Amino acid sequence: MTRIVLHEVGPRDGLQMEKQAVPTDKKESWLRGLMDSGVDIIQVGSFVHPEKVPQMADTDELFRRLQAGKKSPAVLSGLVLNEKGVERGLACGVEMFCMGASASDTHSRKNAGVGTDEAVPRIVAAARAATAAGKRVQVSVQSAFGCGFEGPIPEPRVLGMVRAYLDAGLRNISLADTAGHAHPALVERLFGAILRMDPGVELACHFHNTYGLGMANMFAAMRAGVGSFETSIAGLGGCPFTKVAAGNVATEDFVQALQLQGLRPEVDLERLIALARDVVAHFGREMQGFVYKTGPIKAKERA
Repeated sequence: MTRIVLHEVGPRDGLQMEKQAVPTDKKESWLRGLMDSGVDIIQVGSFVHPEKVPQMADTDELFRRLQAGKKSPAVLSGLVLNEKGVERGLACGVEMFCMGASASDTHSRKNAGVGTDEAVPRIVAAARAATAAGKRVQVSVQSAFGCGFEGPIPEPRVLGMVRAYLDAGLRNISLADTAGHAHPALVERLFGAILRMDPGVELACHFHNTYGLGMANMFAAMRAGVGSFETSIAGLGGCPFTKVAAGNVATEDFVQALQLQGLRPEVDLERLIALARDVVAHFGREMQGFVYKTGPIKAKERA
C-alpha cells in the first residue's frame, strides 16, 4: 500500500467560511499544535484578496511566524489562484503550492472570476512558476464529482483537465469534491481512469461531507490508489462559492479510522482531539466531526 499522506486543510478551507474573525495568535496556536501532531502537510492559508476572503488576510504573516526557527518536518502548504499568489507565497516561505481550476464553469466564475477554459491555462502558468522556483506543487480539479449549480460533471471534462496538467508536466494531482456530490463508485472510476492515463501520477483527494459520504469516499479513494488525503480539524470547512457549503471529513475521525487498521500509529490522535475541542470552544458551536465528541476507541475496547 502507498504510504498514507495526511494533508490538514482546516486552517485554510476550514476557516474561509467562518465570518467570526480568528485572531492571528489563535490561528498560530492551532497551526503549531497541528505541526506537533504528526500530520504531514498543513495548509496554512490562501493568498486571496482580503476583501474577498477576510479570514485569509493574515496568511503571509502566519507563514513568516511558522518559518522562523522551524524544526517540525510538517510541510507548510498554501493555496494560490494565480502567479501573483505564487510571488506572495515565495516571499513568505510556502513550501508546497496548491492550486486548481473548477470543472464547473459556473463554480469557476464564482470562485475565480473566469470560466474553466481560461482558468486551466492560468493555473498551469502559476504551477510552472512555482515549480521553476524549486517548490512542490499540487494541482487540482475542483467540483470534479459534481456541482451544486450545474449538477453532474461529465467525466471526460474532468479527465481532459487532468490531461492538460499531465501534458504540462504536473504529476501531483488532486480531485476535489467541492459540492460533496461524490460517491464511492464514481471516486474509484475517476481515479482509476487517471492511473490508466499515467500509472506514476501522485494522487490526492479532497472530500466534503455535505451528504454524509465523506469517509466512504476516502476509503474508496484509498482502494483506487490515492496516497494523499485532505482533511480538516473538527470537520471545519466549506467553499463559500458553492451552492450548499459543508465541512470536510474531520482529521481526527480519519486518523482514528486509519489507526484502527494499524495505519499511521505515530500520529498523535489525542492532540488532534484536543485541538478539535479548542476549535469548537472558540466558535461556540458543534462541528461535523465525531471523535472529538465521543473520544477515541480505546485499545481495550477493540479486543
